[in-house]
Amino acid sequence: MRHALRRDLMGIYTIWLRDVRRFVRDRPRIIGSLVQPTLFLLVLGTGLGHGTFRAMAAGEGPDYMAFIFPGIVAMTILFTSAFSAISIIWDREVGFLKEVLVAPVSRWSVAVGKVLGGASVAVMQGCVMMLLAPVAGVGLSAPVVLTMLPIMFLVAFAMTAMGIAAAARMASMQGFTVIMNFVVLPIFFLSGAMFPLEGLPPWMTVLVHVDPLTYGVDALRGVVLGVADRPLAADCSALAGFGMMMLALAVWSFGARD
Repeated sequence: MRHALRRDLMGIYTIWLRDVRRFVRDRPRIIGSLVQPTLFLLVLGTGLGHGTFRAMAAGEGPDYMAFIFPGIVAMTILFTSAFSAISIIWDREVGFLKEVLVAPVSRWSVAVGKVLGGASVAVMQGCVMMLLAPVAGVGLSAPVVLTMLPIMFLVAFAMTAMGIAAAARMASMQGFTVIMNFVVLPIFFLSGAMFPLEGLPPWMTVLVHVDPLTYGVDALRGVVLGVADRPLAADCSALAGFGMMMLALAVWSFGARD
């Protein structure tokens, strides 16, 4: 029993390390994945900050670019996490996944290793985006950064597990990309990353509360700006609950494979 557990833990570590090393060595991927969030922060933050959200810049709330900064960090984590799962489909096409699944490790350890690997990569991307905090007019002290890191990991864990659960049942990268765009974009736009959530229509309010990223954005905004709709513990609990549910689904998806 102890030997089997040690073997599974080594399998988790090996898969995690493989995904992290692939990311670190792929500089075009690192740069390319940062372009879209940077454009959102600089272009939309500047444009909307001087237009639609002028009242926020007039002293009634945080500057708009500062307001969306936590949302941009969450956006970076969301897209990196969800689409990191595409590596499963690629590994299946080249035969690597088949070799892993017939290895003497439990299939749950494969799913956990992929989730932890994708989540680690997403947190690393989020940390790079934090370097733009001075551009957004946000001051990040060491205690704030240390508080942000576990929240970022919870967001990354939940979103990666969701992507892994979907990718484990998909047959092609094209189909996975279409499905994930259909899921990820509403998750992002309904999370409150780009606009305040007050005064929304009732039907949209329901969708906002169902959206798991809403709780991640709210937690990050509360830590960075001191502006939050819910207590930090409630946000983290919602993220952790969703993440564990998606992890269970991912493990089941791997176990259900022929």
